[in-house]
Amino acid sequence: MERLKRKEASGLTEKVLQFGEGNFLRGFVDWMIDKLNKEAGWNGGVAVVQPLPTGLIPMLNEQDGLYSLYLRGLLDGKKVEETSVIECITRGIDPYKNTDEYLACAKNPDLRFIISNTTEAGIEYKKGQDPNDFASLTFPARLTLLMKERFDSGLRGFILIPCELIDKNGDNLKACILKYAADWGYGDKFAEWVEKENHFTNTLVDRIVTGYPRDNAAEMEKEFGYLDNLIDTAEIFHLWVIEGDKSLADEIPFHKIGLNVLWTDDVTPYKKRKVRILNGAHTMMVLAARLAGLSIVREAMEDELVFSFMKKGIFEEIIPTLDLPKEELVQFANDVIERFKNPFIAHRLLDIALNSVSKFQVRVLPSIQEYIKTTGKEPAALVFSLAALIAFYRTDEARDSEEVTKFMKTASVDDILSKTDYWGEDLSYLGDSVKAGLKAIDEKGIRAAMQDIVNA
Repeated sequence: MERLKRKEASGLTEKVLQFGEGNFLRGFVDWMIDKLNKEAGWNGGVAVVQPLPTGLIPMLNEQDGLYSLYLRGLLDGKKVEETSVIECITRGIDPYKNTDEYLACAKNPDLRFIISNTTEAGIEYKKGQDPNDFASLTFPARLTLLMKERFDSGLRGFILIPCELIDKNGDNLKACILKYAADWGYGDKFAEWVEKENHFTNTLVDRIVTGYPRDNAAEMEKEFGYLDNLIDTAEIFHLWVIEGDKSLADEIPFHKIGLNVLWTDDVTPYKKRKVRILNGAHTMMVLAARLAGLSIVREAMEDELVFSFMKKGIFEEIIPTLDLPKEELVQFANDVIERFKNPFIAHRLLDIALNSVSKFQVRVLPSIQEYIKTTGKEPAALVFSLAALIAFYRTDEARDSEEVTKFMKTASVDDILSKTDYWGEDLSYLGDSVKAGLKAIDEKGIRAAMQDIVNA
């Protein structure tokens, strides 16, 4: 079989510079841009910059920027499988070997969008960076060089849409660039241009991208009829929330083709919805499910008791604490449940259980606090999930830092709940309920204890 290659030039205009060639951006952003080109005639090409000294750029260029994307999951209760060749990437750039090619992108008047996913650690400021030592620079420092080239060329600014999973990712990226500009003496006019002529958006991205299908790639290539080293796989669900001037949506009009992309004045409530419902449901459910002998999320969704326990937590205890319209929250929760049931993904409970103490503080505890504040009562399922967490940490399966694992395994319930370093506050007020939950787990077993909570 021949390698996947273009039969003719793409004819696309490079409108997007993308930092990152990994599975997520290719299975999320590039899929959207490809659909926008094919269904709305946007004609936007994506030049991809390799953010690390080693990466997939040689492989991407070998295939002329092409790769297959396989989407699979449930949609309205039915299995859906979609395969397409993504054609929007025009070239890959290794800026470590070809710095001039990278900086020349700044002089392209058609270039309008900067998109990135350089991991949570990618957006950082390091004092003492040398602009002449490209290989040592952080991502924001390398971007500062590009933006200075743009400024010196007298061209308009960019719309920057970072996808890194940190709070206020756009604001943080801008802050880093302004610090580097000051360090390197780029002057007030450049700083003013960065502030006024560029649009830094804060974002929320949501799609499970499972990446290269190692177990059945050869099978898939045989079905496709070509070789493809960059096959990507992902779930059907997708959501991109972008905090920025809504007029900018017209420049990259995903709404015209019905994609789940939302421009908003404030991304905060959508982040809270995701953390509290999706991540919170994972954390409040998986430890009890693992104690009940289950191994993957899909098994938990097929287990009537565990499923009922999780639904009680989501619909009766988490959703009432959130600010968005109830119908939106219910729809999102139903989407989450459908995603958890995805027959194509084997999401291990033990993987989700990693570092559960810190996850519980961020994902579940705020819902407990808000529920008590709003109703004057404790949320039974969420509080029981804390008892299940303690019971799980007493087993040999818990994975966390050495200090946390040792403490949680040997400390008393009172000492655990009063450990403000872990929870951000003293949780002793939950003591009676947590102890009752642990007693039920010890004496009745996890399933009978969960059943009591579901029936309450």
